Parts: sequence; C-alpha cells; structure tokens
Amino acid sequence: MDWMAWTWPTALFFATIALLLIVFSVLAIRFPETPRVGVLRIETTRGDRLFITLLGSAFINLAWLGLVSGPQWGALIVCLVFAAAVFRWV
Repeated sequence: MDWMAWTWPTALFFATIALLLIVFSVLAIRFPETPRVGVLRIETTRGDRLFITLLGSAFINLAWLGLVSGPQWGALIVCLVFAAAVFRWV
C-alpha cells in the first residue's frame, strides 16, 4: 500500500472508532434503551449521540488545525469535554 501513509496515530484512530462501534453494538443488544429528548429537542439514542460526538469532534479538530497554533492535544481535550456534554445533555 504505497498510496497511503499509515502511521501509529492513524491506526489508533481507526481502531478506536472500530472499538467504539463494537462496544455500542453490544450495549444496544444487551441493554436496549428508549430514545430521550435533550437540549436539541430531537429524540436520540446512544448511537445517535456517538454520531453527533464524532461529527462534532471532526469539526473541532479541523477548526483547531486552521485557527489555533497549539498542539493537537488541546483539540483532544476540547473533544472529550464536547463528548461528555453531548452524552449528558443531548
């Protein structure tokens, strides 16, 4: 695969996404939940909130790369706070 530069951070990123999908699939099977309405006023399940978190985190990282000259670890911290907020209030 000469066309793609696989690095350890890239592999770790995709492995984490795969692990999250597996964990959330097992949770959905073992502990079914009813959708809840949060601050967005839409019904969401755990999977919906995971999707919102991943999408929002992508935009946070892109904005961090374009607007902030600090290390990318700062964006990770912002993403973790964002994820906690989404799973708590959305």
